[in-house]
Amino acid sequence: MSEVNYEEIKKMTEEQEKELRFDHFSNKDALDLGRFITDKIYAENMQLAVAIRRLNGTIIYQHLTDGTNHINQNWMERKFNTVSYFERSSLGAWALEAISGETVEVHGLAKDKFIFVGGGFPIRLKTGEMVAVLTVSNLYHMDDHKFIVRVLSEYLGK
Repeated sequence: MSEVNYEEIKKMTEEQEKELRFDHFSNKDALDLGRFITDKIYAENMQLAVAIRRLNGTIIYQHLTDGTNHINQNWMERKFNTVSYFERSSLGAWALEAISGETVEVHGLAKDKFIFVGGGFPIRLKTGEMVAVLTVSNLYHMDDHKFIVRVLSEYLGK
């Protein structure tokens, strides 16, 4: 198995976060995006949980397929907390932790509330303003991230 290059992952996630931005993002947009993602999940016969939340924590879209459960909700909650707090993808936070050695606890945060793994992604406007967080759970954490990037790229026509 090849060694993980955390610097490359950090750079890649930063580029993805700059590229995958929205002109606007309303609750109706969240519904449309959520349905688009959910349709992909079912078309690909996946077992996956998905949620879109405003920065204040309000869930504006959520769906859990058969084969997912409260455990996935817990993972999405922790991923949401990480993305909203650090204002970066949870995979980017994972890479930064590996590079710097700064764990969740170093930041004064509880491990049961925050997690450095893939599967959480900031929803930003083209202005750079972060307005929501997209999370998924039930795949290997790198695959959770890849799924998000793939569906956002398709949804945004990138």
